[in-house]
Amino acid sequence: MNILLISECDKRALKESRRILDQFAERRGERTWQTSITQAGLDALRSLLRKTARKNTAVACHWIRGRDRSELLWIVGDASRFNAQGAVPTNTTARDVLKKQGENDWHTGEAIRLLAALAALLHDLGKASLAFQQRLRGRLLERNIYRHEWVSLRLFQAFVGDDDDDAWLRRLANPDAYDEKQWTAPGRYQRDGIDAVTPYPFQKLPPLAAAVGWLVVTHHRLPVVPVRDDEGHQRRLGQRAPDFNQVWVQEPMRLVAHDWNEVWQDASLQQIEPFWKLAGTLPVMEPKWRAQAVRLAKRLLTLRQRDQSNWLDNPYVMHLARLSLMLADHYYSSLLRDSTERVEGDGKTKLYANTDRDGLKQPLDEHLLGVARDASLIVHALPGFERYLPRLAHHRGLRKRSANPGFSWQDKAADAAVSLRETARQHGAFIINMASTGCGKTLANARIFNALADPQLGMRATYALGLRTLTLQTGRAYRQDLHLSEDELAIRVGGSASRALFEYYEQQAEASGSASAQSLLEEDSHVLYEGNTADHPLLSRALHDPEIRKLISAPMLVCTVDHIVPATESLRAGRQIAPMLRLMSSDLILDELDDYDINDLPALTRLVYWAGMLGTRVLLSSATLPPALVEGMFLAYRHGRAQYRRNRGEAGGQASSVFDLPCLWVDEFGVQTAISAQEHTFAEQHRQFVQKRAKALLQAPPLRRGELLPLDIDKNLEREAVHVEFAAQVHGACLRLHGDHAETDPVSGKRISFGLVRMANIDPLFDVAKALFALGAPEDCRIHLCVYHARFPLVQRSAIEHQLDAAFNRRGDQGQAVYQLPEIRKCIDAHPEHNQLFVVLASPVCEVGRDWDADWAMAEPSSMRSLIQLAGRVQRHRGKLGDKPNVLIFEFNLRHFRAGMGRDGKPPAAFVRPGFELLDKPASHHFRLKAHRLSKLMQPDEYQVLNALPRILQRSEDQWKPARSLVDLEQARMIAAMLPRSRAPSEIALDSEADMQRDEAAWAWQHAQANLTGVLSQQQPFRDNSLRTTTLVLLPDEEEDSLILHRVEELGKGTERLYVRIEEGQRRGLVIRLGERIGPWGEFDALTLLCEQASYSERNLQEVARQFSTVEVPNSTYGWNWHPWLGFSVFVGQ
Repeated sequence: MNILLISECDKRALKESRRILDQFAERRGERTWQTSITQAGLDALRSLLRKTARKNTAVACHWIRGRDRSELLWIVGDASRFNAQGAVPTNTTARDVLKKQGENDWHTGEAIRLLAALAALLHDLGKASLAFQQRLRGRLLERNIYRHEWVSLRLFQAFVGDDDDDAWLRRLANPDAYDEKQWTAPGRYQRDGIDAVTPYPFQKLPPLAAAVGWLVVTHHRLPVVPVRDDEGHQRRLGQRAPDFNQVWVQEPMRLVAHDWNEVWQDASLQQIEPFWKLAGTLPVMEPKWRAQAVRLAKRLLTLRQRDQSNWLDNPYVMHLARLSLMLADHYYSSLLRDSTERVEGDGKTKLYANTDRDGLKQPLDEHLLGVARDASLIVHALPGFERYLPRLAHHRGLRKRSANPGFSWQDKAADAAVSLRETARQHGAFIINMASTGCGKTLANARIFNALADPQLGMRATYALGLRTLTLQTGRAYRQDLHLSEDELAIRVGGSASRALFEYYEQQAEASGSASAQSLLEEDSHVLYEGNTADHPLLSRALHDPEIRKLISAPMLVCTVDHIVPATESLRAGRQIAPMLRLMSSDLILDELDDYDINDLPALTRLVYWAGMLGTRVLLSSATLPPALVEGMFLAYRHGRAQYRRNRGEAGGQASSVFDLPCLWVDEFGVQTAISAQEHTFAEQHRQFVQKRAKALLQAPPLRRGELLPLDIDKNLEREAVHVEFAAQVHGACLRLHGDHAETDPVSGKRISFGLVRMANIDPLFDVAKALFALGAPEDCRIHLCVYHARFPLVQRSAIEHQLDAAFNRRGDQGQAVYQLPEIRKCIDAHPEHNQLFVVLASPVCEVGRDWDADWAMAEPSSMRSLIQLAGRVQRHRGKLGDKPNVLIFEFNLRHFRAGMGRDGKPPAAFVRPGFELLDKPASHHFRLKAHRLSKLMQPDEYQVLNALPRILQRSEDQWKPARSLVDLEQARMIAAMLPRSRAPSEIALDSEADMQRDEAAWAWQHAQANLTGVLSQQQPFRDNSLRTTTLVLLPDEEEDSLILHRVEELGKGTERLYVRIEEGQRRGLVIRLGERIGPWGEFDALTLLCEQASYSERNLQEVARQFSTVEVPNSTYGWNWHPWLGFSVFVGQ
């Protein structure tokens, strides 16, 4: 290609850019270069420019495409020196001619700045304690009895005393009006454990002082409810409490005491006193500290003359002030000794704030002044900071009309988004994409947000998913289909081992030529606006941290939702900063929201509420969204947006409950928009859209036909005998499905089918697999059996997934490519049988995150959701119609056959773990089913044609039977979880005064102060796993010819792991009896796979095994069964 390069750099950046550009192109002028170059050369040029870029760098690259046509490709450095087409302005002005700078719409920006700055002056006063100073000098090693931020709060409370806000501010504004005694005098200085009159400081503090005090005490972590054991000892901070009191979210700060901040431990007066005794004069007596305090106090007094808000009731103000304080503290503490950014204190104090490797580092007065300065600068830079971040603009592929009629619905969706662009800019947007699987939702979501973005500025979007594998696949799809580099699209999944194995198999596929090089988009030209972060007060400090930079720099981020959820919860210090900045600076896509466990929905609801509060536009993407889930998320977003409007925007400061909120619904059949969706109208608007979708779906010929399969097993049999009986039923059903749906191998003429058998739990699956291997196959049949679940060592599980992803990829060539795969070809040709079944016996991990197309499936039922998800893996790519059932569903699940009764003397719940029944409730509870037989729990039309309708349509209340219908039970659980109690039908409604439930999500947005503590995160954590687990690892012996089982012991943060050998005592090897004409599908020897990884990465085998052969298993007294074909299961003893 022929390119033109223009440099608008100055100072040293001009010299450096000339040096680089001269190596690649020929000068056409003082600041202009031209050359012909390959794409690889252009990428290398841009990479070099980016590596050497500084704040004065500004280089634009134009692609000369014809005589009278050029196109801007990218800009490195300061994009403001060019316009949207890459032209250089003839003249510039610093005046805000259009009066549209972001600062104008921050109606509470001054309050945020003053609160953060004053809290910064106070936040570490508690470090003046004797205990903390001794700890810095290595003289105190015991655990804190009281944390320094709690002591800081008590010192500030002492200064405030019994004054109102105006009175204490006037004293602070007049240095002659107070001395150190007002901070430490007996009776004022409430020392917990010694002489504190009340344990609850926030009950006495006036509103403004309470807001400042909250910032002081939360600058490391939010307070949480203390939990005590039966003996009265306080448990680990953050552990879930057995009760869930409504007062904890209604008026939480009135209850906060020192044990909400640090675990209380019995201690003597002698041990307690050093935490309250000061080691020197407080910085509040230093001239520079006082001068800064005077300025802030006077401005706060001025602010109070026009606004006397109770800031604790304004979560936007409080959390942005806290963000600024945390970031300032984090940044200033990281400055090196010789940094020119450090401020000068008065130089008299012997008190210090922190240390480094060389000893004491920052004097306490300097640290307080420096953090106050940086907090003020950060808040001042918050308005419009997203304009300085990299953005993706003018992407031709995202704008181009679809040439494939099957994807033309994406054009309508993008057009509808364009029509909402201006309204969405001012009022946000709530978008629902319910297109069916295989219709291109992933690309459509990017096109929608690209259409909503200002075309001159470009887009920033975050795509959050639930599974690592799905995240990696989505990121790869975006990167390939949109031709985006790592700078333009970042993929964050956590779990470096999972990503390394994913990339290994990707590279193997490319090397073998099996990876498709064809792009879905013919034209992918676009512009990356690099942003200018070097001299931005906020971004220069935030991006100083490489972890923050990874999360917020790229215009497109594809990540597991775990990277974004911490924006709403900060039980661990500092984890909130990066995701909050990401939420504030990009749109948010939540993928397959209904696939999460119901107990994860409160955390995700908090995320959507915060997205609305921080000004983000939100898109929910799933074909199976239940109505209550959509409505609950809308209510959360709307209430978050109401908080945003109180503080931001052209209509900022308004508290009206009626305001415009644009909504957009899209699917493959059409679009629907609502400019002003209100609380009372949204549910009806969503119902209208879903009814149109249901009508269209019913007109389509059915792809997945279901049938109930009788299951008659004696409940008095031993557990393993039940599993053997079940295996026999599975065996017969597999043969039947193969007979109905097998295809002819074009090479050998043999009859071949690929099927999925889904089971609810891993331990029964292990026994069933063992029994299936023993059963063998009838004459002229061969069964290739692959067991797939989460309890394989990581390297084995990854290899299994790679094999299954290839075999169940039936796209293109009418699905015939599978017969050319070497592994499949080897299996078919090695055996003479005419009928060959490739069967995957899998746990629920097969339902989501796998883009598979099977010929048939079979299910042990858990829920309607799981049945629909499993059915979605049948004929997913080929779409072949048939008239016989291709999804068989057992009439019972295996929990039904467990012996014993519940506490109430009735049969226990069966549709649990996974499922929607409540395990710990009596049989009379409204979330317990009256029967376990599916023929009594499902209507024929709910399973004979399997589609999303039972999930997305809700029966009217007069037809509702949650205790007698599997479908209604799921809808009822979703209503109870997502909607306020006042909106729930009487049949399932809880008393308004009853304790909160673990899955109730609406509390996060119903009370203004609910998010001031960590109680919601404590009681409703994301991905909470109550099952206690052990990490095992297979490590090579000294000769490296066998693997030995070890238990991994975590000794503490920052320390090496301990590997304890348990091979002889807790590994229970199995000998599998193999029947005739059956064998494992794929050989996955762990040692061989580890040796391949060691060779590939050029590392030693021991190191590779520690990274790639770990597995999480439930705790077990007797050890674990293990077989390379079956994985691990719990050994229950003889």
